[in-house]
Amino acid sequence: MTAAEVTWLNDDTVQLRQPKTSHWEAPFLFLLFGRNRAILLDSGATADEAVFPLRSTVEKLIQTWLRRNPARFIRPYPLVVAHTHAHGDHIAGDPLLADRPGTTLVGVTPAEVISFFGFPTWPDAVVEFDLGDRVLDVIGAPGHESSAVVFFDRATGILFTGDTVCPGNLYVRDRSPFVATIDRLIRFRDAPPAPVRTVLGAHIEMSTEPGVDYPSGTVDQPNEAPLALPPSILDDIRKALRKPGKRVVRDRFIVVDEARAEAS
Repeated sequence: MTAAEVTWLNDDTVQLRQPKTSHWEAPFLFLLFGRNRAILLDSGATADEAVFPLRSTVEKLIQTWLRRNPARFIRPYPLVVAHTHAHGDHIAGDPLLADRPGTTLVGVTPAEVISFFGFPTWPDAVVEFDLGDRVLDVIGAPGHESSAVVFFDRATGILFTGDTVCPGNLYVRDRSPFVATIDRLIRFRDAPPAPVRTVLGAHIEMSTEPGVDYPSGTVDQPNEAPLALPPSILDDIRKALRKPGKRVVRDRFIVVDEARAEAS
């Protein structure tokens, strides 16, 4: 069993990383606590608790938070398991939490995501999701994957972007929606309900050497770049999307246009 890499970003926000020894994708997961419920963003790349102890880790973190906040929760304290998108390395751990008391699993199809969060129009609307004295804005983000969403946490100013924006390969599966998603995120950043302070994606694939990434399947990344990206990274991605070619390399990310790659 390989323990999760756990970082408390503040008293109510936890960053988890699935170690590369359990799966080379090593996705980041985020657990956000509110007065009425918590939300887990993504569930990792394995359904085997013996390989990656997601269930026990989440339980311990929830119990830690409840001890610190004895008067700020309802019983049983609910947990929502949502996803930045539906690729296997972000939803594989769902079965580990499916039978947990008080837990709601959000479906992974576009229709299920739209229905659960109450999007009046998809993907253009931005909808609020209240954890209890902590509001998230949920933003439709197809292009990398059809049901992808981005979460903005007003309390911390963090934009949780999954695979849409991260220090790694940005795989453009459907070009027109992906471009529209980046434009949508730029508009949101420039007129948000609270300042966007940082961008946290779900993977690190870039090294500290500008423009150099680790190949798929790498399990040892001793000089990996930091996860956090500045809000201005959205402008850099938009400019890169205007460039021709299947692979556009920038210092902190690489745009990989899979549609162009398949057409060549």
